[in-house]
Amino acid sequence: MEDKKEKTNLEELKEIYSEFKEKYNLPEFYEMNKAFDIEEIQEIETDFFLRRVRKIISEKIVGYLRFIEIILNPNNAPIFFFKLIKKLDVSDRENLSKIYEQLGNMEIEIVRLDLDYSEEKEAEFIKIIFDFFDSFKGDVLKIIGKMVNGSDGSEKKEGRGYFG
Repeated sequence: MEDKKEKTNLEELKEIYSEFKEKYNLPEFYEMNKAFDIEEIQEIETDFFLRRVRKIISEKIVGYLRFIEIILNPNNAPIFFFKLIKKLDVSDRENLSKIYEQLGNMEIEIVRLDLDYSEEKEAEFIKIIFDFFDSFKGDVLKIIGKMVNGSDGSEKKEGRGYFG
């Protein structure tokens, strides 16, 4: 008697993803999961698999959008953010503004995809988001490093000190 091992939900998810990956040339499952936690959909049954993947990704993108919005417009930010934000310079804010604008455009596209489902458009958007995420995360990590540590690694010396 042959002992068949049942597949885990994650293994089944990887198989389903693999089919869509081949069909639409999507990024590797591991990379998508590492960046966006797409394994969260393993418990959800759906006829619209790519929509579910995109929704998981969209939650992360909207979260990054809101975080950057707090940095660029800290009017309603928690008080501790003000001290951190002061550590950023004009170029940091310009970089964040560019990223913010692109994320905002993606949020608009997310609404469009919610209103007008197309498997092909979902797949294309997933690829776009993945590529964009990969390109901006280094800049955001550098800026967060400045906020937390107060430096991007290049030390600025104050010209004056009191020696009396």
